[in-house]
Amino acid sequence: MSWITIAWSINAGACLVLAGVYFVVWCNQRDSWPHLLFSCSAVAAAAIGLIELAMLHGNTVGQYTALIRWVHVPVWVLTLSLVAFVRLYLRAGRRWLAWSIYGLRTLVLIVNFILTPNINFRAISSIRHFSWWDEIVSVPIGVPNPWGLLSHLSLLLLLIFCVDATVTVWRRGDRRRALVVGGSMILGSIVAWHIPLVIWGVIDVPFFLSFAYFGIVLAMGSELGDDMFRAAQLAHKLERSEQRLNLAADSANFGVWEWDLNKDEVSVTPSRRELLGLPAARKIRFEHFISRVHADDRDRIRQAIKDAVEKRKVYDSEFRVVLADGSVRWMTARGTVQANKRGKPMRMLGISLDITLRKEAELQGRQQRAELEHLRQQKTALLEKEVVERARLEREVIESCGREQRRIAYDLHDGVGQQLVGIALSAKLLEQELRAEWPAQAKKASAIVRLANETARHTRLTARSLEGADGVGDLKVALEALAAKIRKNCRVAANVKADASSFPVSAPASAQLYRIVQEALHNAVEHGRAHKVQIDLAVDSDNMVLTVRDDGKGFDGTAASNGMGLRIMRYRAQCIGGSCEVQSNGAQGTIVTCRVPLQADAHVRPIP
Repeated sequence: MSWITIAWSINAGACLVLAGVYFVVWCNQRDSWPHLLFSCSAVAAAAIGLIELAMLHGNTVGQYTALIRWVHVPVWVLTLSLVAFVRLYLRAGRRWLAWSIYGLRTLVLIVNFILTPNINFRAISSIRHFSWWDEIVSVPIGVPNPWGLLSHLSLLLLLIFCVDATVTVWRRGDRRRALVVGGSMILGSIVAWHIPLVIWGVIDVPFFLSFAYFGIVLAMGSELGDDMFRAAQLAHKLERSEQRLNLAADSANFGVWEWDLNKDEVSVTPSRRELLGLPAARKIRFEHFISRVHADDRDRIRQAIKDAVEKRKVYDSEFRVVLADGSVRWMTARGTVQANKRGKPMRMLGISLDITLRKEAELQGRQQRAELEHLRQQKTALLEKEVVERARLEREVIESCGREQRRIAYDLHDGVGQQLVGIALSAKLLEQELRAEWPAQAKKASAIVRLANETARHTRLTARSLEGADGVGDLKVALEALAAKIRKNCRVAANVKADASSFPVSAPASAQLYRIVQEALHNAVEHGRAHKVQIDLAVDSDNMVLTVRDDGKGFDGTAASNGMGLRIMRYRAQCIGGSCEVQSNGAQGTIVTCRVPLQADAHVRPIP
């Protein structure tokens, strides 16, 4: 069995199952018309799927002609069911659009059975078989019928109707339903346009209208099922609420009261009388009750009750009552006014509930939230302090490295360098003394002079590199000089390319960028064994972009991400408000990219 047969059969079977389920629901709730409309649309979608499956495997023109003719019947049922479902269930969609779709789709069905062979084709000449996802499917070849424009127009009206209904539901605030039901209908209406495209020969695919409508049916079923689930949940909650209400009333935590407006008599349950310290048998006036209300709440309660009586509003207030022993309890009361036939208020019925525990819990909750906020602030302060301390330590490490580099530079220049110069001078004197009588030994002494002078020169170059770059001046010129040293001393093709003659960055920023390039060049030469290094300076929006590319062997970015050199480069970039990224692999070498603001703060402290 082919996958096409399985897919279309599963589609039709799923639609029939959903149709059966919601038809049973409608049988139990005859006033729930959306369930019946959904059942009809699901049956129609299943019929479309089965007819399409037959068309996919059709072999004769006559068979294909009959299938195309009869597929309009379930399409008619499905279209009318969908439009009616939207009107009843979503309460959306313009009425004139709905009636236009009803009339036009019915006209399409009538014309389809009047014309020969159908409304879509004037004549079907043959059936073409082709491979679609490794399955052989069939499509008709024929002359499109101009009357088919009526069917296409109905599709357009259906799409407009779906968009209008979705917008209405979205604006109403029910966005989930708008996205699920409305979105699926819009998508299905759009996908349905593949039918005229196949008929006109624009695209080369089989008919799969049933899957477009299956999505709509699935979305409708999901929403109806969700409604049924919520209804069951609400019924269960209502039952539990009634049980809790009865239990609350039985346990005297719940009071019922009635105020006769004509006689000014208040009837209260015995437990509430006892709680408020009111007499057990004597009639209670409204003033007796209001006298138990806390002095700060009396005027508000009087006005709320007055508004409820005069404006027929629901009375709903929270207030404090002072008991006979002087303790204070929180109460909530809710009531409605009943009037006679002439509209005159006669009595007010209501309930009251002691909410002292809730108020105490709210007060405790506010106190706990305040304590948590205090703890959060303390924790935040500690973390900020830790971050500052860590930054200070990192800065001290970098400063220590800088000081150590300068010390080594001075030692090399003043110590090793001077000694090498002394050795060269001594060797030069020795050469002069040996030149007359011992020419061979004089030649060796000359070699020692050259070696000592070359070593002294390399020592001075190393000392100058280690001494620092705080006074680099113009960054482009300094980098070009650095590249020239690399070309001369390391025999590496280092070049600088800049899209401007100068860049408006502060001296500290230039020093840090110079140091970053130094570190990148050191890594490229010493570790990457690079033969070519390209240094690019460019302007990107408000930032200057410094890029150092080499053709070395690269490194493992995961293993080296915590290396000291990479961390120092990133930290130097952060010190001038920028960022530094390093990308490396064995095939393309290493790319160091640094972005800094063009107007970096001039007061940024340079890292030695």
